[in-house]
Amino acid sequence: MKKEKKTHALLFLLLLHFTLGQSDYAPHFYDNGPSSTSGNMALFSISEDTPVGTQVYILNGTDPEGDPVWYGLTFEKGSKEYFRVEPKSGNVTLIHELNREKQDELSMLVSITDGRNKVVETVRVFVTDTNDEPPEFQNLPFIINIPEDTAPGSSIYRVLAVDKDMGSGGSVSYYLQTSPFAKFTIDGNSGILRVKPGETLDYETTPTHFVTVVAKDGGGKYKGKHQVLTTTATITVNVIDAQDMPPSFVGTPYFGYVYEVSVPGSEIFTVYAKDGDQGNPNPIHYSIMNGSDGVFDINTTSGCITLTTFPSLLKNELYEIKVKASEIGPEDHLLDYDITIVTVRVVDLNNHPPTFYGENGPQSKFEVTMYEHPPAGEILRGFKITVNDSDQGANAKFKLRLVGPNRVLRVVPQTVLNEAQVTIIVEDSSGIDYEKGSTLSFKLLAVEIDTPERFSATADIVINLLDTNDNVPKFTSEYYIIRVPENSPGDSSVVSVTANDPDSGPWGEVKYTIYGSGSDLFSIHRSSGLISTQPWTSLDAEVRSKYNFYVKAEDSEGKYSLAEVFVTVLDMNDHPPAFDDKLLEKTMIIGTPVRVEAVDEDAESPNNVIEYSIMKADPDNAFDINPDTGEIQLKSYIKSMEIVQNITKQKDCKWSLVVQARDRGSPSFSTTAVVNIDITEATPLKGPMAAFLMKSRDNPMKALGMVTVIISVLVGVTVLISTAMYMRNSKSNRIVPARRIIKRRPRNQQPWTFQMPVIKFNNPAEKFLIRDPERSPPRDNSSPRTKPPPPSAPCLPPPPPSYIRPSERPRAVPTISGALASKGLKKVKSNRRKEGNISSALVSELKMKLEQKIIENNQGYY
Repeated sequence: MKKEKKTHALLFLLLLHFTLGQSDYAPHFYDNGPSSTSGNMALFSISEDTPVGTQVYILNGTDPEGDPVWYGLTFEKGSKEYFRVEPKSGNVTLIHELNREKQDELSMLVSITDGRNKVVETVRVFVTDTNDEPPEFQNLPFIINIPEDTAPGSSIYRVLAVDKDMGSGGSVSYYLQTSPFAKFTIDGNSGILRVKPGETLDYETTPTHFVTVVAKDGGGKYKGKHQVLTTTATITVNVIDAQDMPPSFVGTPYFGYVYEVSVPGSEIFTVYAKDGDQGNPNPIHYSIMNGSDGVFDINTTSGCITLTTFPSLLKNELYEIKVKASEIGPEDHLLDYDITIVTVRVVDLNNHPPTFYGENGPQSKFEVTMYEHPPAGEILRGFKITVNDSDQGANAKFKLRLVGPNRVLRVVPQTVLNEAQVTIIVEDSSGIDYEKGSTLSFKLLAVEIDTPERFSATADIVINLLDTNDNVPKFTSEYYIIRVPENSPGDSSVVSVTANDPDSGPWGEVKYTIYGSGSDLFSIHRSSGLISTQPWTSLDAEVRSKYNFYVKAEDSEGKYSLAEVFVTVLDMNDHPPAFDDKLLEKTMIIGTPVRVEAVDEDAESPNNVIEYSIMKADPDNAFDINPDTGEIQLKSYIKSMEIVQNITKQKDCKWSLVVQARDRGSPSFSTTAVVNIDITEATPLKGPMAAFLMKSRDNPMKALGMVTVIISVLVGVTVLISTAMYMRNSKSNRIVPARRIIKRRPRNQQPWTFQMPVIKFNNPAEKFLIRDPERSPPRDNSSPRTKPPPPSAPCLPPPPPSYIRPSERPRAVPTISGALASKGLKKVKSNRRKEGNISSALVSELKMKLEQKIIENNQGYY
């Protein structure tokens, strides 16, 4: 027993020793803090300008059992990996370039393992800033328009630049690049641009200023060196002209010559002056102040100086004419002016041809670069041209002419004596168009006028054009007419509109929009101009078949044009014809057709054009139908009720047929209805009134109108007779009683009344019969149908006034009363048609009896 206890204790000790010998603990990182370059990289900071390939950190850790460890470094899935680690040494190397402005914090997973246990930690690495971003100007381009008379020191604009760096590298200051002709200054902190104190702007000298502004950051280290970054931008300042300059002569000094061959009226010289305010010039008035001695005159509008006498009568060889050019203001008042001297000589040799000179001597080609479409009247100041003829007098007189595109430019002066400064002036701005050609070429000719030799000279004038945004996008058509099938699905293409802008660069890019009351159901592609229906649009020609809206084509600066789009929704055959009811009740008088009508809700023909046909009839071959109107009538051989009775063998004479209504669309739709027709025959009437009633049975208003006309004629005749009798008695000195023969009625005679019968139809044919109430049999009151109370006919007006003897008693005025009742039908349309026939017959009979009673009463009074 003791031996077994010792054995169990020994086994327990061996097991305990084995268990303690096998214990294994996980490795761990050293945490040396954020300023250390070894450990677990927690809160480690790295500069964004660190070169790729640099060893930036050492992962460092240990295993409690002293086993070797390995290191790992991973990034989140999908993110860019910036570091790589050597597993054994733990050396961490930068493998991609850093940029704090894009990502200032990196998150990664670092791990350490002894082969059995692995520890993973999430760490963050911060990217620190360096001065690597230059300032960036906002709201480019900078274009300013300011008046010419803006006061010195005035603020005119504010520029703004932003630097993405931090600290001093993110601060921005401003300055202008130095220029000896600087007119502006800028505040270094705020970026406010001002007119420099003591400086003024002059449109005539410089209409446009180009100012270069520099944005500079505060500087900072980048890759171990201190650097300051700058950015430049150009501010375009356009000066708006003000009326502040007097006129000035162009091409001075002026020289003119008088030749021996000259005659009175010969042109000596033409002066030219222009208003100094080119933005808003005034017309010029020319006049001679003195020095002409009465032998020269000047045209006040053109400035042409002419000779007024023969050269042989001139007393001097040299004349100095003082010419005045004045601006013409409102109400033709002369305003500012300029004065010049025109020197006129009398000469007569010719041994030198005209010659063109540039700034460096004789020159045969002159070239300038300028923007297209300069204003009309502008001088092309880029040309410095002088023309000279060394002869004297008439031998040095020549004309200048430009040969090239007609009326685009003109040359001043056109007539030269000896020497002149050549000025080229814009005459037609539309001809100087970059889109028509980037280069314009002219020939400048100088040809002597009054010499036998006709010496001449030529020079090439070349103008290189720069483009501006001077064109508006233009549609290929002013309007577009489109047809779209109804029920087209959403996003269906409708039409592609096109607008062209011939300008270059961004100015020629066109964007499209649509607007207008009909544009809600459509959309347009901004760039291609493709118009489509909206995704939710459902076009229905029956609801609306016409749409119109406007398309706008706009360039990058807001210039635009419009075109109108007309959309017609084409009708599709998507509605079948429809009768008012599947069962129709009609009453037909032999010889008179009845009509059925179906309606097709389609919008256009042939989809809504209906064709009628009889599918089946009982009895067969008894009816014909008009395929266009739907009028149904009996066959021509059925002319009386006897024939109808022989065919049907039934007492009620009610026939049935199936009528089909089919439209003419593709595909074609149809519908059918059962028509029950009650066949009857009208009782023939005799006499002219009967013929009239038969003609007007379908138009009761016609009969009523005829009765109204008759009554009006009778009333009018009565009024005329009464008026004539009154006028005759008023002219006579005595009153003569009218002699009248009065026929007395029996004393027991009662006032005549006419009782309108209440009609009840037991037979369908009876609805067209008219009975006399005195002869009609008594009505059957056992009818289950309850009749509405009959309306009373209006009373007749009293008879014309007459002389009544005192012994005679007054007679009662006859009255008429009547009642109308119609047979009820199932359908509203059938009721109206049948009631119209009944009412016509009843009203006509009533009117006829009223007329007979009026005639009888009148005969009884006279």
